[in-house]
Amino acid sequence: MHQVLAINPGSTSTKFAVYNEKECVFTQTIRHPLEQLLRYKNIIDQFAFRKGVIIDALVEAKIEVDAIKIIIGRGGLTYPLESGVYQVNNLMLEHLRQGIMGHHASNLGGMLADYIALQIPNAKAYIADPVVTDELDEVARFAGHPRFKRQSIFHALNQKATARLHAQKVSGKYESMRLIVAHLGGGISVGAHKNGRVIDVNNALDGEGPFSPERSGSLPVGQLIDLCFSGGFSKEQVRRMVVGEGGFVAYLGTNDALEVEKRVGNEDEKARIIQEALFYQVAKLIGEMAVVLEGRVDGILLTGGLAYNKQLETYISNKAGFIAPVFVYPGEDELEALASNALRVAKGEIEAKTYNPVV
Repeated sequence: MHQVLAINPGSTSTKFAVYNEKECVFTQTIRHPLEQLLRYKNIIDQFAFRKGVIIDALVEAKIEVDAIKIIIGRGGLTYPLESGVYQVNNLMLEHLRQGIMGHHASNLGGMLADYIALQIPNAKAYIADPVVTDELDEVARFAGHPRFKRQSIFHALNQKATARLHAQKVSGKYESMRLIVAHLGGGISVGAHKNGRVIDVNNALDGEGPFSPERSGSLPVGQLIDLCFSGGFSKEQVRRMVVGEGGFVAYLGTNDALEVEKRVGNEDEKARIIQEALFYQVAKLIGEMAVVLEGRVDGILLTGGLAYNKQLETYISNKAGFIAPVFVYPGEDELEALASNALRVAKGEIEAKTYNPVV
């Protein structure tokens, strides 16, 4: 029996779980108050603290840690990679610490997995389908000026896991399907999946695409240029407008999509039109991805926290249902997705890749 420890460090939480094969035998989510995290200068400085949190919880739960031979962490901002499972190596650890592509809590995933694996005889550390997964068609990389290049940074782990789950449910094979997958959470990414590759997707980290509960989405370029050179805002203030303080936060003062849904139910007209605008922008991007797939789409998959909203499902079905059937897989279980990827390696279904990016 294969035992797996899956680790998902988030900006204000550390989630981890132990699996016996596909059965989750222990899981815990530890929330970190902002004042606790402010003690640390940067995310990487949180490593020792987060490591201690995980180990203490496993010891308290009397988990037989030495029996766990596979530790898999959420993939962070390394150099761009093809999708798959990667064994953690020294080069990856160096790039995660440096923040080669940026600093994010997910950078701790591979570091934590590696540290714990080193404490257990014969254990191995991995990451899977990191946010920098890049399978874009070459034509999709052009932004319109040689100084700029479109980047693939999105919810690859959840999108890929949802697509594989859907393929199993319809007795198909992910590698031979054409799907549009919309991850709808604090950030939103919509990807065109063709034969196992995400050939086009919006950069969700930078807030590109539809606006979301806390990201602005793609803003009018001229107005953004004028704002940046108005002298009234710093670079950091503008960045916060785009990521963290955009979307629902800017319009409605909350990043809680459930609260917005309740306001709509209480006939709050402003909440209603803002929520509809988010739905509208998601539907419009789904339409773009249908063009990427030449209109031959096997299914439109909605996943993430917003997918629990029945109004969203109805709206997308009405707007985009002519493209393909709409399927809903609400929520996101990144720990289960990580463990599933690890088991595929352990059982020899796929081979773990080596992190050695071509820059």
